[in-house]
Amino acid sequence: MSADGAARGLALEARAASRALVALPGAVRAAAIERVADALVARQGVILEANALDVADARRDVAQGTLSAALAKRLVLDPPKLALLADGLRVIARSDDPVGRVLRRTELAEGLVLRQETSPIGVLLVIFESRPDALVQIAGLSLRSANGVVLKGGREAARSNRALRDVIALALAPEVPPGAIGLVETREDIDALLALDDVIDLVIPRGSSDLVRHVQQHTKIPVLGHAEGVCHVYVDAAADPGKARDVVLDSKLDYPAACNAMETLLVHRDVADGLGASLVDALRDAGVKVYAGPRAAPVYGLEAAADLHHEYGDLAAAVEIVDDVDEAIAHVHRYGSAHTDAIVTEDPGAARRFLDRVDSACVFHNASTRFADGYRFGLGAEVGISTSRIHARGPVGVDGLLTTRWKLEGHGDTVAPFSQGVRAFTHRPL
Repeated sequence: MSADGAARGLALEARAASRALVALPGAVRAAAIERVADALVARQGVILEANALDVADARRDVAQGTLSAALAKRLVLDPPKLALLADGLRVIARSDDPVGRVLRRTELAEGLVLRQETSPIGVLLVIFESRPDALVQIAGLSLRSANGVVLKGGREAARSNRALRDVIALALAPEVPPGAIGLVETREDIDALLALDDVIDLVIPRGSSDLVRHVQQHTKIPVLGHAEGVCHVYVDAAADPGKARDVVLDSKLDYPAACNAMETLLVHRDVADGLGASLVDALRDAGVKVYAGPRAAPVYGLEAAADLHHEYGDLAAAVEIVDDVDEAIAHVHRYGSAHTDAIVTEDPGAARRFLDRVDSACVFHNASTRFADGYRFGLGAEVGISTSRIHARGPVGVDGLLTTRWKLEGHGDTVAPFSQGVRAFTHRPL
């Protein structure tokens, strides 16, 4: 079968599976997700064996210069990570059933009642790079929200993704249709799927800015995601030095390859020589290559940053000096990616100004940018972090995978009597 035919077949299976999932009681979908969580731990030997082969190939590719070290880091699975993934699935399973939740009831007229209910989007296409744990998170969220999903992982994680998909499929049987979680592996498959705007309802790319731009440019299907994670931490004049050090170092060092890692440190001019210098030294002592903006370069004697709108995704970051919180906000808006930005300050006014005026999906006060995560937000997991201003923004959990439907119940009612003035609308909230 051609790539086009196979892709359409997978998408149609996902559509049928979504409609079957909607018909299942929420408790049945939840139980299926619990079984997947148990299976991740019980069958971790099979999963880790496949992952070890992928990791070995990735390390060889890094040595040969054909794969970035950052991508290779995201590839590794181990028992603690699988246990954490299982815990995330259980959070999803034990949350209230999100499907069919009544958002409003309105009496249109006597005996004529309208309901607005939550409903799955339908068929999702999720493309992710390197991280096989993303497959588990996406599968759990899709099942809970009754969406069918077709997944495409990076070639470097092919064995891991196959093993995880097989474990999940076995755990889902027999209640959940096998087409609920589809998996493709080739670039040709992706190109074919991106053409299916008549079957696939939403594309979610998780990966590099190049990946997101490629998807946006090659499909008519709506795309949800973020192109870059250029995140800032602004250290205000009223910052507590201990909190500033903790937040800055955690934001950069906890997982430098993550999209919510700090890429630029902004320092108020009044603390540039003291606290700012100590933060730059702390980053350098931790192995971070620090570049500087135009104002910071002569103060700290650092190499100039080639571009302040840059996602390093590694042990590297930029530092710049600003006059005040308003200049920090302007810098974030000019160079940031509307992902996650934080302020460190003990000044309530400065904190409120930053929180209210920074136009990013996530804005924090005295907290690491690394908290921008579906699991840490209590969502169980995320399909990705969206910087879009339409539909969902920030970490996208179950609620971000839902839309609504309207259901009207009457007694043979027709519009004619209302048009003729015989009957009147009441529009009474119930």
